[in-house]
Amino acid sequence: MHRMMRRFTWDDLQFFLAVARNGQLSAAARQLRTNHATVSRRIDRLEQALATRLFERNPRGYMLTAIGERLVESAESIEREATNFRSEASSGASQVAGVVRLSTLEGFGNFFLADRLPRFARSHANLAIELVTIQQIVSLSRREADMSITLTSPRTDFYHYEKITTYRLFIYGSRAYLESHPPIERREDLLAHRLIGYIEDMIFTPGLDYHREIMPGLRASYQSSSIHAQLHATLSGIGLCVLPNFIASPYPDLVPVMAREVFLERDYWCVCHQDLATAPRIQALTDFIKMEARSAQSEFLGDLVLDRG
Repeated sequence: MHRMMRRFTWDDLQFFLAVARNGQLSAAARQLRTNHATVSRRIDRLEQALATRLFERNPRGYMLTAIGERLVESAESIEREATNFRSEASSGASQVAGVVRLSTLEGFGNFFLADRLPRFARSHANLAIELVTIQQIVSLSRREADMSITLTSPRTDFYHYEKITTYRLFIYGSRAYLESHPPIERREDLLAHRLIGYIEDMIFTPGLDYHREIMPGLRASYQSSSIHAQLHATLSGIGLCVLPNFIASPYPDLVPVMAREVFLERDYWCVCHQDLATAPRIQALTDFIKMEARSAQSEFLGDLVLDRG
């Protein structure tokens, strides 16, 4: 039997987008500055108006149905138009507002962006920023983040991607470690040293699998899923570690080994859904990240390390 759809408002779609992006009523309520019950009631009302189920409820939270996924695209299009209209109506002043959730690799997020992002936040008082540094469990495809900083660029029609920067990684050891262990003059000498690195069966992107690229048979005996933990293990002098220059350079006690002969290059990419690429909040944050990366290009590329090497 055909069921007549009732009318619904843009306000209802704002509640829908908040739940779609957060997956939890409580998180959506905090974002919207309301309460759990109000969000639940608005979602129920929207589903009744559309005569369809937009979310599957389970202990993990609210998961979008296939129809819900389709509605996200339409709702975000309306959101963009509303934001653009507010911008045009605000006496020519640019208005970047709403919520943006950025998922980023731990190294880029904690050792580069964390010191700079507050400056962006201060200049955009109407924008709520959510920084996620546990990228391996955050999915753009499930709308768990609005944009991501990754090591790969998904070449599909669903995503918009922009290169942020190239960066270089070198093998580092503490001065005390290097002074008390055999010298390293060629790659084969690395086999005589203890290595620090990622847990092999938990590497979630090929770009973090460094040791096989440096030399076959090279394996870390001290492993951690956290680059922060790897850095401090290296500083403590238990072994050698492959680290991005921008992470290692602030620590004078860390010395690069065979810098000109052995280094790796990777690229950071900013990725978002095509339908979000022109949203003012996404454009503003992407432009800020690219500008900050350009200003720190020498740190990312390790120019001083190569010059000294």
